[in-house]
Amino acid sequence: MTNVLKVLGLGPFQHHVDAFVDHLHAKRYAPQSVALKRSITIAFARWSQSQGIGVDDLHEDYLSAFVKRRPLRHASAVEMRALRQFLRHLRLERGLPESAEGRSASPADALTERYIHYLRTERGLAKNSVLVYAPCVRDFLTYRLAKAGDLALKTLDAETIHAFLMERIAHRSSEPARLVSVAIRSLLRFLFLRGEIPRDLSPAVPRVRTYRQSGVPAVLSPEEVESVLSATDRTTTRGRRDYAILLLLARLGLRAGEIVSLELSDIHWRSAEILVHGKGSQLDSVPLLADVGEAVATYLCEDRGASISRRLFLRLIPPHIGLTGPCSIDHIVRPALARAGVRPRHRCVAHLFRHGLATRMIRRGASMAEIGEVLRHRSQSTTAIYAKVSFDALRTVARPWPVSGGAQ
Repeated sequence: MTNVLKVLGLGPFQHHVDAFVDHLHAKRYAPQSVALKRSITIAFARWSQSQGIGVDDLHEDYLSAFVKRRPLRHASAVEMRALRQFLRHLRLERGLPESAEGRSASPADALTERYIHYLRTERGLAKNSVLVYAPCVRDFLTYRLAKAGDLALKTLDAETIHAFLMERIAHRSSEPARLVSVAIRSLLRFLFLRGEIPRDLSPAVPRVRTYRQSGVPAVLSPEEVESVLSATDRTTTRGRRDYAILLLLARLGLRAGEIVSLELSDIHWRSAEILVHGKGSQLDSVPLLADVGEAVATYLCEDRGASISRRLFLRLIPPHIGLTGPCSIDHIVRPALARAGVRPRHRCVAHLFRHGLATRMIRRGASMAEIGEVLRHRSQSTTAIYAKVSFDALRTVARPWPVSGGAQ
């Protein structure tokens, strides 16, 4: 490969293109994809040399100038994706003094990154919490930038905050609206602590009232669970991986984030246990049931393949690394429900299996303490909501409904 690149006269770019291609092979990209990205990167390297652009000078503007040389929109999009990947590789491998993202980032993006760093390092928030806060904060700062033409934090006032909240939460249910208000309140405290705003505006964010246990949890019936499992095609790589994930949801009640974070070392085959990384850095051992263990072992032996990632479940398309987050489990569950003809009435569909497991347990006579132990709840009040799902048991304690002529 190196000899071919030398013939093409890539000069200082040669080593970096070589390393990039090796990186693609290590990530298990398909040969056709590697060949395409390699040809695009070579063309960009030759163009950069003709323009007198050095490796350390690369940034987003040069990428845009390169792809605009051709009028085909589809070709330009393909080139831009490949070159952004090449630039990210350079930044990670060599630590360029200024990345493409760094030069093209808006003030809103830059401040959002500082806020995320604050949440991780000083507040110690869990990764999933950061994933919830960051989009809300970026949305607010982008809104401010669009309205004022600048962040203008010194002149930020309660009226601007209220206007943003009224636009964003007008048609949302209570919980998403509450999360937006909590995130904006946290941002305002951060800005005040850093001296970005002259006074603490967090009290200007109205609180969204929600009521714990105000509803009945959405669940999947035992028949629906078995239908979903049966409808999964286990003759394909995707099907075998998804079937193992669905069993972890249905049989053990794992959360989506817990499945994503599972690593190869978390499966203890000899003791038939799984080490689960739960909420708040909580570690729990749960039993590795026979059918779950068989499905996981089949996936590992036949489909996972070699990878630099230690995550148990990997993406099916290159790069073959761990799943990106809890939402990726929802993206697996939704098609599985559709194949079985199940129409979910819940936003987080992966959690339906967890609710379904608790419901099956309580209908078979399990106590609240036993359910809380299986689901690894830290508070009994969290488990108490499942007392509502046993409708037959509730009927035995319900008071008669008053009717005309007195209670019947």
